Amino acid sequence: MAGMATHVITGAGSGIGAAVARRLHARGDEIVLHARDAGRAKELAAGFPGARTLVGDLAEPDRLSWALSHQSPPDRVDSLLHVAGVLDLGPVGELTPKTWHHQLDVNLVAPAELTRLLLPQVRAARGHVVFVNSGSGLRAHADWAAYAASKHGLKALADALRHEEHANGVRVTSVYPGRTASPMQAKVHRHEGEEYDPARWIDPESVATTILMALDLPRDAEVTDLTVRPGR
Repeated sequence: MAGMATHVITGAGSGIGAAVARRLHARGDEIVLHARDAGRAKELAAGFPGARTLVGDLAEPDRLSWALSHQSPPDRVDSLLHVAGVLDLGPVGELTPKTWHHQLDVNLVAPAELTRLLLPQVRAARGHVVFVNSGSGLRAHADWAAYAASKHGLKALADALRHEEHANGVRVTSVYPGRTASPMQAKVHRHEGEEYDPARWIDPESVATTILMALDLPRDAEVTDLTVRPGR
């Protein structure tokens, strides 16, 4: 990307999102960090001098349009990085509609809505939309029904968007990390009753490396789907 690129990032507070934000910020790109509320935005901005913020609750996708209309999103978006996600495990026999809705809203409907709202700016930059999916977007195991459904849906969103926006010069990438050392992974281990050892899983920095690779690829090519597995 020539000149200073502008990246909008969700989930920059921890894990993969934080790693990507640090790398883009360190190289002098402009980053716009999404936050669920003003307090969180202030915290995020403090960690990244010069960064801008966008506030809106991904758990309430219906309100994102209103929230963004009261702020100043960037005029052009070189990349929109959907990294935020929520996870709540349980068997189908026990998952409530509330649990289903929360994961579908944050993991699928909100990325779709944020993409819709920022698509003019992404098109203007002939930019890139990156969806951090999950191994669960390709296969579903016991207790993972709702989360996996949201991530299977995210793959469908990315695939359709890629076909729709190809003629506009917009690139679309889905990244499917295996288990990554993050707060979410600690939660999974609690559910499984297992001891959590971050050293066993993928370092978020390694996933960030793959995302930057996709972003920085010359224009003659596009990474569509990329699976990243633990190497240990």
